[in-house]
Amino acid sequence: MDANMVIKQAVDTGDIVIGTRRTEKAVKKKTAKMLVIASNCPEFDWLKDIAVKVHRYKGTSLDLGAACGKPYSVSMLAVLSPGESTIMSL
Repeated sequence: MDANMVIKQAVDTGDIVIGTRRTEKAVKKKTAKMLVIASNCPEFDWLKDIAVKVHRYKGTSLDLGAACGKPYSVSMLAVLSPGESTIMSL
């Protein structure tokens, strides 16, 4: 399973929030089902004790941004709804 294709499909068909602040809000509101975090994303204190599945993306934030189809870097994203993707099995 290609992580980039799965992430792109989730962005296209699901409900995804992109960015550290928006992801943190989704975790605190308990609407996030999964997080995808780039390899070069710094550690945040709020990430230590969360009850959400976390996928460590092997690429950098630029790679994750490209996987999302965005022309900018993406440090992390939260999956609110996977849509037609199989992202939850990453």
